[in-house]
Amino acid sequence: MARSLTGFKLAVLYVELFTVAGRRILKLTLNHSENVQIIKAILFDISGVLHVDQQALPGAVRMLASLQQSDLQLRFVTNTSRKTSQQTLSAMQEMGFQVKPEQIFTAPGAVRQALQTHKLRPYFLIHPDLEAEFADIDQQQPNAVVVADAAERFDYSHLNRAFKLLMEGAPLLAIGRNRYFKSGGALQLDAGPFITALEYAANVEAEIFGKPAAGFFQAALASLSCTAAEVMMIGDDAEADVLGAFAAGMNACLVQTGKYQPGDEKQLQGGNAWLAGDVVAAIQRLQDQNDCV
Repeated sequence: MARSLTGFKLAVLYVELFTVAGRRILKLTLNHSENVQIIKAILFDISGVLHVDQQALPGAVRMLASLQQSDLQLRFVTNTSRKTSQQTLSAMQEMGFQVKPEQIFTAPGAVRQALQTHKLRPYFLIHPDLEAEFADIDQQQPNAVVVADAAERFDYSHLNRAFKLLMEGAPLLAIGRNRYFKSGGALQLDAGPFITALEYAANVEAEIFGKPAAGFFQAALASLSCTAAEVMMIGDDAEADVLGAFAAGMNACLVQTGKYQPGDEKQLQGGNAWLAGDVVAAIQRLQDQNDCV
C-alpha cells in the first residue's frame, strides 16, 4: 500500500485460487486506485448468490454470520416471485442464514405497497405460491395488471386476459424484467420475455418494481445510514444486479455462481464492476479493501 501527502493512493494485491480442468491456478491481481471508497453497506441478491436450489453455497452461512457481527449494514434484495416476503425470510433462516425481517427487500413487497398507495385493483398473472402476498388486495373489477414469474400460467388464456385489460387502459406493473433464472441445475424462463410480449402487443410500457429499477435500489438505500457510493451490491445478474446498482450510484460485484454464464461480464465493459468466483471471495476482497483505506 502506498500513501501520498497530496492524495490517497492505494494498491491492493488480490489473491484468488481456481480449479480449472483439475489443476489449481493461482490468480494475482494488483489493483491501483487514486480514490478508494470505504464500503459501509452491502446489498445481497439471494438466490444464486447465497444459495442455489435452497442449498447454501459453501462458506456463505459462516460468512454472513460474521458480517452480522460487524459494523457493515446488510440488506437482502430479491426479485424472487415464487415466495412471499415471509416465506423468503423463513427459507433463509432454515438454511442457517442469520437474517432479520427488516433487512429483506422483495420486489413483490414493493408492488404490494404501490397497489395500496394508488388503490389499484389488479389482475394477477403470478405464480400460485405468491398469491398469499396479496391475499387482502381487492381484485374485483380489475383496473391494473400485475405480472411476475407465473410458470405454467403463462398460457394464451391468462396472457390474453391481461392483454385485454391493458388495451382498456389498465397500467402494467411488473415485479422484474429478468430473462431467466437457474433452478434444478438448468436455466428457466423468467417473467421478462412475457412482460415484453405484453408491452409490444398492447403498445404500453411496464413499470418495473424490482431490480434494476432505480426506485427499488433507492428504497433499500433509504433504510441505510450511508451514501450510495458507500454501498456494494453483490449479485449474479449482470443487468439487474450490477448495472442496476451502477445506475443508482452504487458499487457492484458480479459473482460467478447461480445464473451467471461465461461472458456475462462483457456487459460491464467500461464500468468498474468487480468479478468474483463466489460471494465469499467477494466479501474477502471487500474486507481487504476496507482494511487498507
